[in-house]
Amino acid sequence: MFSRIIDKYNWDEIKNKIYNKTNKDVEHALKTRSRNLDDFMALISPAAINYLEQMAVLSNKLTLKRFGKTIQMYLPLYLSNECSNHCVYCGFSHNNSIDRVVLNNKQILKETNIIKSYGYEHILLVSGESNRKVGIDYFKNVIELIKNDFSLISMEVQPLEENEYKDLIDLGLNTVYIYQETYNRTNYKKYHLKGKKSNFDYRLETPDRLGRAGIHKIGLGVLIGLEDWRTDTFFTALHLKYLEKKYWKSKYSISFPRLRPHQGNFEPNSIMTDKELVQLICAYRIFNEELDLSMSVRESKIFRDNIVKLGITSISAGSKTEPGGYSSDINALEQFEVHDNRTPSQIVEMIKLQGYEAVWKDWNNYMQ
Repeated sequence: MFSRIIDKYNWDEIKNKIYNKTNKDVEHALKTRSRNLDDFMALISPAAINYLEQMAVLSNKLTLKRFGKTIQMYLPLYLSNECSNHCVYCGFSHNNSIDRVVLNNKQILKETNIIKSYGYEHILLVSGESNRKVGIDYFKNVIELIKNDFSLISMEVQPLEENEYKDLIDLGLNTVYIYQETYNRTNYKKYHLKGKKSNFDYRLETPDRLGRAGIHKIGLGVLIGLEDWRTDTFFTALHLKYLEKKYWKSKYSISFPRLRPHQGNFEPNSIMTDKELVQLICAYRIFNEELDLSMSVRESKIFRDNIVKLGITSISAGSKTEPGGYSSDINALEQFEVHDNRTPSQIVEMIKLQGYEAVWKDWNNYMQ
């Protein structure tokens, strides 16, 4: 289990190593053909910001080599804002006084009909974490309900058991995104006060359960703003390397969620600039040419337009972050405030203007 590995590393020692990286370390990381975690530290260090242009050029080159000029598009379907966790940074937190919604079959089909009308073949199912009201039986029903309408189904919900993942995979589940939020074991409890999510190790071991279940792709990430992003990112990369070695048949994805305004008054502890986010994206691409790097609507129009050529391989468009958001039949609270409100068609045109192809209607061809 990765939980045994992470405890061999000291958070403050790793942070010091990253912040003490020199120009020489960065130059070595850019030139070497076989990069390790020490090189990754150099690429995410403050010293590397002076090499951002070189990193961007190399990131673009490596992305074109592996993925070509193709950007895959996806859309989230929020099934519910029910949540049994008290997380200080989330609009769905159990502690927030909001109207709770769980979509029924009729409402789900109304949402998916609208999503299909946009041309999407890839759907991401999202919900708050509530095993009692939105549990495995509910997810089985949803996948059975929509699987003939979409060629790829992904999920971002609460951690499940290995046998439950196997059941969903048998029904057609392709990808699961599970974010640790922060790898800082000491401070994790400060952000996750109540509920099953407060169990650091259970969440940390979820990708292991997914790997054993035989999932096609596992998505990792941290919530940027909780802790020092450079240190958290190192531990994400450490986790990734462990998973790639142990569950080599699965593919992997990294996402870059920065804290956005939400119901509640939590303020980020760590601020990441746009320039630093570009640095991080390029660092991941240089470190691992095979990674799917995903960009959500949390970021601005200008940022998303400019990041297309710098390593990103998938991007959301037209996203709603509340249950019933596409049909507007339900007045539910957003999980977070959307920054880029452009329609899917507008994002397709933006991608084409960049000289790339948007993949959203024929996912099967892209998989080949």
